[in-house]
Amino acid sequence: MSVFSEVPQAAPVAVFKLTQDFTNDQFPKKVNLGVGAYRTDEGQPWVLPVVKKVEKIIVHDDRLNHEYLPILGLPEFRSSASKIALGDNSPAIQENRVGAVQCLGGTGALKMGAEFLRRFYNGDNNTKTPVYVSAPTWENHNAVFSNAGFEDVRPYKYWDGEKRGLDLAGFLGDLESCPERSIFVLHACAHNPTGTDPTQEQWKQIAEVMMRRKLFVFFDSAYQGFASGSLEKDAWAVRYFVSMGFEMFCAQSFSKNFGLYNERVGNLTVVARDADNLKRILSQMEKIVRTTWSNPPSQGARIVAITLNTPELFSEWKDNVKTMADRVLLMRAQLKAKLQSLGTPGTWEHITDQIGMFSFTGLNPKQVEYMVKEKHIYLMASGRINMCGLTTKNIDYVAESIHEAVTKQCQDFTMQTKAVHVGRPRIIKRIKSLFHYCS
Repeated sequence: MSVFSEVPQAAPVAVFKLTQDFTNDQFPKKVNLGVGAYRTDEGQPWVLPVVKKVEKIIVHDDRLNHEYLPILGLPEFRSSASKIALGDNSPAIQENRVGAVQCLGGTGALKMGAEFLRRFYNGDNNTKTPVYVSAPTWENHNAVFSNAGFEDVRPYKYWDGEKRGLDLAGFLGDLESCPERSIFVLHACAHNPTGTDPTQEQWKQIAEVMMRRKLFVFFDSAYQGFASGSLEKDAWAVRYFVSMGFEMFCAQSFSKNFGLYNERVGNLTVVARDADNLKRILSQMEKIVRTTWSNPPSQGARIVAITLNTPELFSEWKDNVKTMADRVLLMRAQLKAKLQSLGTPGTWEHITDQIGMFSFTGLNPKQVEYMVKEKHIYLMASGRINMCGLTTKNIDYVAESIHEAVTKQCQDFTMQTKAVHVGRPRIIKRIKSLFHYCS
């Protein structure tokens, strides 16, 4: 008998299972709106022109070799990554209290921060410290902190399904009622999966409560520049919290805004109280890295560092990023317009109110099932779609399919409510809650 005979079969990762199902589907009009990766209007991956240019520079640089990078990573990558998050003129950088760790993608940056916090945050009993993630959130947030050893990972209110927008009152209420010094994972921009971000005024309210309650801020910044097309706008929340005097972590990913998905280029920016604290924090993070991946890979980090530190390449990169962001904004506008033109039941303003790669459509599980099984349009069970999967060639088919899924269920809703006795409003209300778009 194998020593591994008792190992249970793990469930597949939902988004990658969805992609595999899409790949296996032979239907000619199939559409993949699942995995979070940019696609061109031809439905193809895009290697940024500036990335191709920098790769040629690296190939022809005879000074480069394959020696190990420092444990904490390529210094010019770490410093430039932190600068685009905090701004070139950040007082925290000028005061030498900002440092960074090159990590394996945004996930690696979250993992590094979680491992450090579990060991050193808030005294000896830090496994009991509550970690709050938004409801809903990217599925890896829960897993990363749980696997790091935190025993209490909780949701905080974020999405209001009825309004299809931010539940600010619920969010602030959870900030007020949570234990002091709790850890909160915040999405810097383009919230995944809802695409709904607080306004600047709402961020100020959030920051005020978090400062007063002594809560720890851990930003996840996976889409800077990619969300709005502006690096500054997408980093506003991070920079505001730093200006308020927070000690904080910021996990950065360069998968989306550089298209470097398989290079796993990430950075954990650390904003400490002072230079002495920073020195000690980084010394411990170096120990964690040593026993995790020991030394990071160089190729992706060099591409980012050369681009960010060369003015003409930096300018070209910002244009490339805006090209991607603009295409997503265009698809949002066109999808909303087509649904409204079709007379699809419900309001669809949230499609353009949201921002970034993802849209929380509001489609319920039954409607999603119809889209996948009957229309061969692959999306997450939550109703989240990747706007980059829409193209000028498939958007009519997608809009018509959404209209069909919603309309069909509204017809079912009408039949069920007619079948219920007039004197049973509670049952009707329950039925109505299952049909989001039907009045």
